[in-house]
Amino acid sequence: MSDIIWTKTDEAPLFASYSLFPIVKSFLSRAGISITRADISLAGRILSLFSKEFGLSKADELELLGELTAHKEANIIKLPNISATLVQLKAAIDELRSKGINVPFYPDEIITDYDEEVAKKYQKVLGSAVNPVLRQGNSDRRVLPPVKEFAKKHPHSNGDWNKANKTKICYMQKGDFYENERSIIANKDEKFYVNFISKEGKKELLKELTIQSGEIVDATYLSVDELDKFYESCFEEAKKENLTLSLHLKCTMMKVSDPVIFAHAIKSYFKEVFELFDEEFKAHGVEAKNGLKDM
Repeated sequence: MSDIIWTKTDEAPLFASYSLFPIVKSFLSRAGISITRADISLAGRILSLFSKEFGLSKADELELLGELTAHKEANIIKLPNISATLVQLKAAIDELRSKGINVPFYPDEIITDYDEEVAKKYQKVLGSAVNPVLRQGNSDRRVLPPVKEFAKKHPHSNGDWNKANKTKICYMQKGDFYENERSIIANKDEKFYVNFISKEGKKELLKELTIQSGEIVDATYLSVDELDKFYESCFEEAKKENLTLSLHLKCTMMKVSDPVIFAHAIKSYFKEVFELFDEEFKAHGVEAKNGLKDM
């Protein structure tokens, strides 16, 4: 095991990281400190999933790093934010296949048991699945006391603020995750069910949970009807007041929630376009959750 493990990722600042690594390595070698790289890039994570099938000597380096977090000796510095959308995953799969490594295509439709098995494997590398692995154990994100004290004595100035600058922040007033959140403490061992109920009243079981007595159960939902109204009013307001529009999404389940919530923003912003080209979009499989790329 090296003294220092430097993570190899495929997100910004990629070039800075690549160019800095040999410099750091050169400096450390003079002090007798060893350093190696651990590949947790999207392509690296895909290869580790199917290493046995293709006879690759590709270890799951993310899993190894995850094990290290449980050791008090591990000092983790500035962990990278790793995420991958379905579009990025498919692009990485295509690139690997173009290089002769025929990893399975991502199954858009689950038909066989093999499709289900492949989809489950890819779920491990989609979205922000990496971050919880590295941020468990001894991760401490608090500011060191001397740094905090220095900041108090020497507060950073943001300069003079011109009141003529137009800035506006909007957030949902109702129907969002915050308003709908409910928590209970289970008073006995029992099963909980997460159901999707359509407007027509059709019920579909999404998940079954085994809950123990004394456990806290927390649930919430977002009303997409309220979300659409919110988007449309914000976009209209920004246009009326001649403001630059900036959309920020943050959910706890990026790979599940964000593409859906972002899709509603795309459909709302380009409402006339989606109405005008509805049939063409359906024929070409255009999905708003894939962003502007499909359009």
